[in-house]
Amino acid sequence: MENYTKEAILQMAEEEDVEFIRLQFTDMFGCLKNIAIPYSKLEKAMDNKCVIDVSSIEGFVRDEEYDMYLYPDLSTFSILPWRPQQGKVARFVCDIYNEDGTPYIESPRYILKKALEKAKAKGYTLMVNPECEFFLFHTDDNGMPTTTTHEKAGYMDLSPIDLGENARRDMVLTLEEMGYDIESSHHEIAPGQHEIDFEYSEAMETADKVMTFKTAVRTIAKRHGLHATFMPKPRAGVNGSGMHVNMMLMKDGKNVFTDKNDELGLSKEAYQFMAGIFAHIKGMTAICNPLVNSYKRLAPGFEAPSDITWSSRQRTALIRVPQNVEGGTRLELRSPDASSNPYLVLALCLEAGLDGIEKQMELSPELKRSIRKLNKKEKEEMGINSLPENLNDALNEFHADELVKEVLGKDFTKYYLKAKKEEWLEYMEQVSEWELEQYLYRV
Repeated sequence: MENYTKEAILQMAEEEDVEFIRLQFTDMFGCLKNIAIPYSKLEKAMDNKCVIDVSSIEGFVRDEEYDMYLYPDLSTFSILPWRPQQGKVARFVCDIYNEDGTPYIESPRYILKKALEKAKAKGYTLMVNPECEFFLFHTDDNGMPTTTTHEKAGYMDLSPIDLGENARRDMVLTLEEMGYDIESSHHEIAPGQHEIDFEYSEAMETADKVMTFKTAVRTIAKRHGLHATFMPKPRAGVNGSGMHVNMMLMKDGKNVFTDKNDELGLSKEAYQFMAGIFAHIKGMTAICNPLVNSYKRLAPGFEAPSDITWSSRQRTALIRVPQNVEGGTRLELRSPDASSNPYLVLALCLEAGLDGIEKQMELSPELKRSIRKLNKKEKEEMGINSLPENLNDALNEFHADELVKEVLGKDFTKYYLKAKKEEWLEYMEQVSEWELEQYLYRV
């Protein structure tokens, strides 16, 4: 993050011929929103005087027209490389405030900020490296997205088998131009599936980057005549797209998770942090996996986890502990998917993990066998629980977890549950092609 002053931003915008500025914010469901202002209103925006009417925006708990204010985070000022080079477009990520100057507490960015401040008071900082997966599909003659890909590439294949390599390269170059430190990019397991990984950064910066990343990826894909989707499971029979969350907890400049005297390099705080996540993961799942479609990705038989386990060996574990990594021990939570709201996911990971440390929770034994080789009875004997199997089950667990509700807030929880229950009921009213194929002629 850059510590820009108002004067520096005004000078930069003038020198770079910036004509429009996007004031961006994220709604409850992880959708990026914005208003655009001309350069002449830049100073007004930085004085926190730009107003938005949120009455028609999903997730804002207002039943009537209601004005709120956008407070730009000056450190997020960035020129968008994919916009015109003459008359450029820049953006700020904004916080949302009420008319009386108080923060809008249902804002996802505020929820994460509150969690980070609480952790900071105890000396902790959360560093995160997300692994963002997505599919590239063709569009039809009208430019509408399909689920068609002509390639048959697999894990880490390269051109000419990987037909999306040029698009992915341009995405990486665009992100680097915006100041992203890209760790790596590669083709994923399923045809048409790709992954771009960032370097570690502080949790708020990471969440902001994920939101911008999605916009950049979709924009560059469109330039290549493709459609980029972060839908968790757009095609049956192949792996879905996740957003694995790699975490390091820092205190006094040191990685709290690392203990070189432990066989796996894990400190007692690392074990307790994992135990805290396990204690709340069922309640967190409605946030980490927010769509009806999310649970198609979590179905057993693919790489995404469906059971609550941890391992230094098994890649299908819910939490993986990679070995011999630079910077010390990290914990990789593998259940969140690419449709989730990163601000909420990181807030819950941090609060749940710290709950485990504060209460000195005991962690279940490491899973050293492949979960796929265990039957239901063996799992029960080993005390292995499973993640919710569908959105409705996840919402019930969400409602039952007091810590999750406390982190998100009373009004946020109420509205989120209402909206997602409606989504589930709407889904249940549908009759799929699979049902017609299975039952229409037989019953």
